[in-house]
Amino acid sequence: MVRKSVILGFLLTVLTTVIKAEDPYLFFTWKVTYGRISPLGIPQKAIMINDKFPGPNLNTTTNNNIVINVINNLDEPFLFTWSGMQHRKNSWQDGMPGTTCPIPPGKNFTYHFQAKDQIGSYFYYPSLGLQRAAGGFGGLRINSRALIPVPYADPEDDYTVLIGDWYTKTHVALKDNLDSGRSIGRPEGVLINGKAGKPDGTGEPIFTMKPGKTYKYRICNVGLKMALNFRIQNHKIKLVELEGSHTLQNLYDSLDL
Repeated sequence: MVRKSVILGFLLTVLTTVIKAEDPYLFFTWKVTYGRISPLGIPQKAIMINDKFPGPNLNTTTNNNIVINVINNLDEPFLFTWSGMQHRKNSWQDGMPGTTCPIPPGKNFTYHFQAKDQIGSYFYYPSLGLQRAAGGFGGLRINSRALIPVPYADPEDDYTVLIGDWYTKTHVALKDNLDSGRSIGRPEGVLINGKAGKPDGTGEPIFTMKPGKTYKYRICNVGLKMALNFRIQNHKIKLVELEGSHTLQNLYDSLDL
């Protein structure tokens, strides 16, 4: 009788292991190409992802597995890095030169990583040859799982805000400056989600809000050189998360990034 109980217990353990659910997988295909943009009124070549500038926002949840097939249709090597991702036990997915091989022109590479035990607001960007100055960046959002409470009420809406300095020179010209020992100089403008606005009021980044409601802004500085100050006129800002950790919720007039 004892022997039968031991065997039964072993079988139950095996069955429990087999039916254990795996964390969800999210699959994406990103085509990296050149495109023409003129956010400062001057036409220039940009790096697009699926014909978008900035690239698509990557919206995921803690412990999700992310699989992204990146197709490099540029005429130069390309490499993504995922700022803020911990890449536990798979640092070769981090996308930094010397850690990950660049994707040659006309080839593809599939990134596979997990948002293991992480939350927060981050961004991805190209890590080679100052390509970030031409675009190729986008938001990376890791939401808390539904069963994990967060220390604030659900907002009316949740916006990703990518701000950064912007140059009208190509990334190749900027890199040549650095390689020859010169500075890249001062940027010509600042973009918010790829837009700067025009004198006639068109082309401005727009965030729709209702009086009396609370909104969450995930703000990342995706620029090359300048620290920027972010503020919303006549409003206080409550800081609730920084670099993937919840913070003491103090009110501020503005935030330096």
